[in-house]
Amino acid sequence: MRLSKLFKNAPTVNITGLCSDSRNVKPGNIYFCLPGITHDGHDFINQALENGAKCIVHSKKLEEMKSGAVYIRVDDVIDAMNQCARLFYSKPADKMLMYGVTGTNGKSTISNIIRNIRNTIEPCGYIGTISIEYGNVKLAPDLTTPDPLVLHKTMSDMVQKGMKACALEVSSHGLAQHRVDAIKFDVAIFTNFTYDHLDFHGTLDNYFEAKSLLFKNLVKQDGVSILNVDDEKYEDLRSISRAKVISYGIDRECDYRAINVVIDSHYSRFDLVYGGKTYKVKTNLVATYNIYNLLASIAALHETGMDLQEIIDQCEHLPQIDGRLEQIDLGQPYHVVVDFAHTPDGMEKIMQFGRQICKDKKLIAVFGSAGKRDIAKRKVFGEIADQYCDLIILTEDDPRDEDPKEIADQIKEGIKSTQNIFIEDRYEAIRQAVENANEGDAILLLGKGDESFIYRENGRAPWIGDNVAVKECIEKYTNQAA
Repeated sequence: MRLSKLFKNAPTVNITGLCSDSRNVKPGNIYFCLPGITHDGHDFINQALENGAKCIVHSKKLEEMKSGAVYIRVDDVIDAMNQCARLFYSKPADKMLMYGVTGTNGKSTISNIIRNIRNTIEPCGYIGTISIEYGNVKLAPDLTTPDPLVLHKTMSDMVQKGMKACALEVSSHGLAQHRVDAIKFDVAIFTNFTYDHLDFHGTLDNYFEAKSLLFKNLVKQDGVSILNVDDEKYEDLRSISRAKVISYGIDRECDYRAINVVIDSHYSRFDLVYGGKTYKVKTNLVATYNIYNLLASIAALHETGMDLQEIIDQCEHLPQIDGRLEQIDLGQPYHVVVDFAHTPDGMEKIMQFGRQICKDKKLIAVFGSAGKRDIAKRKVFGEIADQYCDLIILTEDDPRDEDPKEIADQIKEGIKSTQNIFIEDRYEAIRQAVENANEGDAILLLGKGDESFIYRENGRAPWIGDNVAVKECIEKYTNQAA
């Protein structure tokens, strides 16, 4: 593409690609000098030029400008990069129905429900924590919300593969770092707001302010905000939303409401009240929080043109979302649940479900807490587990360069009465849980979900996955007396 199509009054030189990492610049690329927390992209201009950069986009005054490259100074390099990515990849988001999902918990589940049901009428892609998927393509995830260059390239690939819609997880980091500023969403969905990511945002107010950007920036004339009426931030979001507001919930009157909710260990059913009519809904999703996730998905799909009864019909047999309340059943006499829960709210909700399914039997939880992330929530994890569990097995969970034992000790500060042990090796911790489980008990494996890696001191290391590990342990170590 010609540089003149990306910047007004720029020369008509040919641009081969866009890059914000000087190490990865290829001949003919634009290099964007991004400001950073620890590094400033302006410091690596020479490396970018040595690698063949044709254009340097910068915001600071430069002491030296070498010949052979075009220098373009802008007020905001991030904004320029967003707009260039949108144009360079031919405005891919404009060619799809865009669903953006934000909130502390539930983003992956809602995005996948939307994709799976939308796929019954037209091709829909997904970008998020679990993976990047479209058509028959499934890729490992980048960030929950990738940087603008990766994001627009991915959406362009989706369009080329025939996608007509895309469900995108929009993280608070992604919003705060302006990764989705050049996307005009059709639908913005809010799940819930609870404690998380204070290591990045500093305060809950800053965290909420980041989340709210998705709704402040929803500028399409026919855009829709889908909001959880039972969440304490509902009124705040309703007041700032620039689009039509549609509400969903259980406890309060709203546009899409679930009443008469019945939850079993393997299915749920409820009456959906919408537009003065009542619809019977049965789903293979379980746990109260998944009823909220399903309501949000139903509302988003219906508000974007799908027939309500057709949506409801699809809810009964939704594909299992790997690592999200994934129940492992190999015929063992106890329950096993693998879940990504890694926030206090998520932890408590999955433990409430665990207690519900094992009733007066033993609830065993295996978890840790990520290293270099939000230290304050570790004690809270301990307090929550202490409230619900009969046995707590603490183990590694992306410790990075922290000592897993020290992380476990910080979790233990919140444990007052429940039996607990520390087993650093995650596989051995899972084995111990299986060996301790008897008939009717429930094991919760929390924090990693379907992830096939663990971040340790020397970086990302392979991990077979909690679901694979526990299946092996069930087959080898199930208590035969159970």
